[in-house]
Amino acid sequence: MAAEWDGEGRAAARPLLTDYYQATMALGYWRAGRALDPAEFELFFRRCPFGGSFALAAGLRDCMRFLRTFRLLDADVQFLASMLPPDTDPAFFKHLRALDCSGVTVRALPEGSLAFPGVPLLQVSGPLLLVQLLETPLLCLVSYASLVATNAARLRLIAGPDKRLLELGLRRAQGPDGGLTASTYSYLGGFDSSSNVLAGQLRGVPMAGTLAHSFITSFSGNEVPPDPMLAPAAGKGPRVDLVASVKLWLERVCAHLGLGLQEPHLGEQAAFVAYALAFPRAFQGLLDTYSVRRSGLPNFLAVALALGELGYRAVGVRLDSGDLLQQAQEVRRVFRTTAAQFQVPWLEAVPIAVSNNIDEEELARLAQEGSEVNVIGIGTSVVTCPQQPSLGCVYKLVSVGGQPRMKLTEDPEKQTLPGSKAAFRLLGSDGSLLMDLLQLAEEPPPQAGQELRVWPRGAQEPCSVRPAQVEPLLRLWLRLGELCEPLPSLSESRAFAQQSLSRLSPALRRLQSPALYQPPPVSCRLLSLKSFGPWWTV
Repeated sequence: MAAEWDGEGRAAARPLLTDYYQATMALGYWRAGRALDPAEFELFFRRCPFGGSFALAAGLRDCMRFLRTFRLLDADVQFLASMLPPDTDPAFFKHLRALDCSGVTVRALPEGSLAFPGVPLLQVSGPLLLVQLLETPLLCLVSYASLVATNAARLRLIAGPDKRLLELGLRRAQGPDGGLTASTYSYLGGFDSSSNVLAGQLRGVPMAGTLAHSFITSFSGNEVPPDPMLAPAAGKGPRVDLVASVKLWLERVCAHLGLGLQEPHLGEQAAFVAYALAFPRAFQGLLDTYSVRRSGLPNFLAVALALGELGYRAVGVRLDSGDLLQQAQEVRRVFRTTAAQFQVPWLEAVPIAVSNNIDEEELARLAQEGSEVNVIGIGTSVVTCPQQPSLGCVYKLVSVGGQPRMKLTEDPEKQTLPGSKAAFRLLGSDGSLLMDLLQLAEEPPPQAGQELRVWPRGAQEPCSVRPAQVEPLLRLWLRLGELCEPLPSLSESRAFAQQSLSRLSPALRRLQSPALYQPPPVSCRLLSLKSFGPWWTV
């Protein structure tokens, strides 16, 4: 695997998780005597993913872990020596072996921040050779994390605040590292839990799950539990033979449901009983192994009601095939009539979970009012980001030795903004987003209530804006290799992400044909770097 773990469970990419040309450029810098030139890079994306109007910034914790543990080992340097020209000065490899990030400073958007095209997610400054080597690992750590978090946020917006979203994508993910990243950042983006046990152990992601069809089909109905006796939930009173109690309840349930002589599948019944004996306080049923109506539902009800007599409460059912919406509504109807028939009001509210290749369209259907679905399990559509496989982040040099640098290029979209910059979010009196502003780092920050002259992208003249509120976007996280403030926990970043999303206007939050947040205008002083060409009028 490309990742390693510390005791706190944070992933860190290894230094050689990089592109070969980073090593060849490092040698070029060394030979030119420029390895220690102070330089600054910006990491940003050019277009919002999934045809939407926003992204969520993510991956900062992993970046900090990577930078604070960055060190090339003897084996790393020896491997690079075997790949580079044999006459390379040994002093170059000695320099590589001594590298760490004690000279690196990072400013970044906090995890869970709303992010828009052209505004840096990270600003990385330090010795030129070193910060060049950091390009690929940082892009790897930020791009996919932000993409998954944004994808999860979109799914959360569709589902609304009340549905519980369970990430089930580990078996569909692009490798173990991708699976762990997806489970981590789908939680940050708004999912409630994950089936990924490693994400629970290493990242503190809440875990949840049900049971698989294989557990149910493994039983034939001839199995005899070693100990079918179960004590009441309160711990007082005689133990009860759960198998016998379930059989009695099954007769009553089948009569209530009008199933006649059609006996539910005995193997499924045995599986449910076995699971109930193992997890009496967390019993749940997978209903569609054979037939929801004729088998799964009556078998579940029999076991749930038998447990209910002992003071236990079933925690849910899952549907995994067919018309999930229609079946959920039918199951809820049966729960209500059965609860009334046997005077067990708790049965009405047993949660119904659904899964089965759920995408945005199906999620919208399941989230509609009256769907009766409580929990929605999503795998492939969250971890693989099928609508867009990459966020397309870039890492561009903006200054060397205190002098601005920019890329003009033949493609106007790929031109970069020169100079070390600061970024601010300008807000209206009601807290609405007006625009993000880029200006030179040495400029005084904009002030709330004061008029600003800014240049929108492509404009022939500046415009005026008077923000009611001004928020600095980029915070100092790492100064010369030292962490400047504690990083928020994953759950804190998740809460911040939901708060960030709540600030989007309905037009920006809309997932189909949304309004677009305007590209960041720049200050007049930033525009005044005219010696770099007509980069702002294209």
